[in-house]
Amino acid sequence: MTAPTKADVRPFTVSIPDAEIDDLKRRLAATRWPDPETVADWSQGVRVQNARSLVDHWQHRYDWRRFEAELNRLPQFLTEIDGLDIHFIHVRSPHPGAMPLILTHGWPGSAADFLELVGPLTDPVSFGADAADSFDVVVPSLPGFGFSQKPSTPGWTVSRIAGAWAELMKRLGYTRWTAHGGDWGAAVTTALAERQPEGLLGIHLNTPFAFPARIPDSLSPDERHAVQTLAVYTGDLGGSNHLQGTRPQTVGFALADSPAGQAAWIYEKFQSKTDNHGLAEDALGIDDMLDAISLSWFTNSAASSARIYWENRTRTFAGPKLTLPVAVTVFPKDIPRLPRSWIEDTYRNLIHYGEAGEGGHFAALEQPEILAGEIRTGLRALRP
Repeated sequence: MTAPTKADVRPFTVSIPDAEIDDLKRRLAATRWPDPETVADWSQGVRVQNARSLVDHWQHRYDWRRFEAELNRLPQFLTEIDGLDIHFIHVRSPHPGAMPLILTHGWPGSAADFLELVGPLTDPVSFGADAADSFDVVVPSLPGFGFSQKPSTPGWTVSRIAGAWAELMKRLGYTRWTAHGGDWGAAVTTALAERQPEGLLGIHLNTPFAFPARIPDSLSPDERHAVQTLAVYTGDLGGSNHLQGTRPQTVGFALADSPAGQAAWIYEKFQSKTDNHGLAEDALGIDDMLDAISLSWFTNSAASSARIYWENRTRTFAGPKLTLPVAVTVFPKDIPRLPRSWIEDTYRNLIHYGEAGEGGHFAALEQPEILAGEIRTGLRALRP
């Protein structure tokens, strides 16, 4: 394996100035709150009392330096690909014969979404699993997300990002590798499987793109449930997706100057798509949510991350008929939740199908242990 040169890959350390943290707290203290909602549920969006509680915690108890230290405990790098600096985490397994794996996050997220998976995947022995299932992990942040550079021109579709990821793995010297993704990360990973770049052995998805191009007239109960959850996703839960897909710059203007607005925007997504019992906090720790919200705030990436919806606004949940090996794990409270029949029809070389017992759309954040186990199991057939 050929190691990249120092000119190709530069070390990176997260270091947010104290002045920016102080500025955030001043802005939070000066929040002008809207009037309360006129309903007793979340049907109008984030409830004021819940947003106040979240922002109060952010202002008075949340510790960014704790999260910054967690990030900096892992090797981080920048490398320029296709004119953009891409930020990524790269951790090699201590076990020989580890399989290289690139993990791709979605919105709202960054490479930090996978922090809890790095240990179980690179050193499974320390987590009660088999050394034979170890991975080298590469975890990039999508262009315009986190600490990756923001595109200044259009054209960064999921296909283009997939091409950049193939170049990244080549640059790191990997000749045989695998990929995983959820949400937009699954769209990128699916695009990788479509391109079939040299060295890609197969993929694992927890967001399958497998709706038929035309919905059949006759549906099984699971297929009918899939159609119903898609209607919820595009209907009641589709507000932020629609705005980001049509007016991402307006979203940026609305959020770039208001950390409370940024918090509410992301909080609502966690509320609506996690496996919770009424509040997102049932599925995700409040600090976990604020890690994602803070990273988006400090990198000023509300507009640049929203543009992934605009760049790919013609994409649907109807997937390409992939021939590359595909492993899929379905989480019960994902929206939309696809049936096995459509997954098997779309992925002609399905090497693993798993159904998790709990978890929603944000599997890496909600159920990292389950997801790590499913990735190990799903990609095991691709090992020598």
